Amino acid sequence: MSQLFHTEDLNSTVYHDAKTIRLNVFVKEQHVPESIEIANEDQAIHCVLYDDNQHALGTVRLLPIDSTSMKVQRMAVEKEARGSGVGKQLMMYAEEVAKQYHTSTLILGAQLHAFDFYQSLGYEPFGDTYLEANIEHQNMKKTI
Repeated sequence: MSQLFHTEDLNSTVYHDAKTIRLNVFVKEQHVPESIEIANEDQAIHCVLYDDNQHALGTVRLLPIDSTSMKVQRMAVEKEARGSGVGKQLMMYAEEVAKQYHTSTLILGAQLHAFDFYQSLGYEPFGDTYLEANIEHQNMKKTI
């Protein structure tokens, strides 16, 4: 059974695990510059999913936009855990955490390869596609 935690403490194990996963997925695999990937850390809520052995499998962060909206960012799942439902569990958890902060709208920039995943969770596209870190994205939003 998996465990989910969130933190705003940049000295915590949860944050350290989130950052490690993001460096593995975005910087090493997708070649996103670390200077782009690791930014605004102290303004975000970092969520991590752990397996039964306390191994961190995935992460996502929430960045407040205003009093009722947050941006879902930095969704990453370790290669060995992809396709196992970790991403869906993380997104459901992130929505619950966002509600604790009185958020009603979530916005995200989906990498196009993940578009169908987010759409299956109720996110709707808006605007044009765009390039970020040389990866095509589509903005999406959901009322929670």
